[in-house]
Amino acid sequence: WEENKQLPVAGYYSAKAAKLENSKKMLNFAGQFFLERTGETNSTQLQLWELAQAEECFQKGMELDKENDTAQIGLATVYVARGETMKGVGMLRDITQKHPDNIPANMMLGRLSIQSGQFDKAIGRFEGILKLEPKNVDALLYLGEAYEGKGEKDKAVEIYNKCKEIVNDPGFIKSIDEHINSLK
Repeated sequence: WEENKQLPVAGYYSAKAAKLENSKKMLNFAGQFFLERTGETNSTQLQLWELAQAEECFQKGMELDKENDTAQIGLATVYVARGETMKGVGMLRDITQKHPDNIPANMMLGRLSIQSGQFDKAIGRFEGILKLEPKNVDALLYLGEAYEGKGEKDKAVEIYNKCKEIVNDPGFIKSIDEHINSLK
């Protein structure tokens, strides 16, 4: 199904196989597959169906392993995508309280902080991630965005320049330089 670009059907059968095998790894994969598809369609009904499928996969994965951070983060992502933001944030905070170094949970909380205009919280999250992974380009880019949102353009430019040092790609560097120039 995937080869024929019938991705919702491919996800459906992937989830069905994961449930039959009772495999948390396959359930996480199927749930993530559905989550990634939600951004590929303009159909609200299809998005809601894909979110429901992802939720079912992640919940089943958590039944198999209550400490399954991947499934918990996936389920939190489903809630946020469905508009149940605080429910998702609560789950993510629970994860980071138990595992402060959980990078995916901190990344998501940082991104949500940017979206809600809580730039200081976002900066704290991304700086924490960068202590663990100094070359995490995504964290650097979001950190730059948080400093921009806070109005600290010079600090944002400094962060973006660090990104250019890490990613040796002319297209990326050009894009970053254009963004930096737009800040001036």
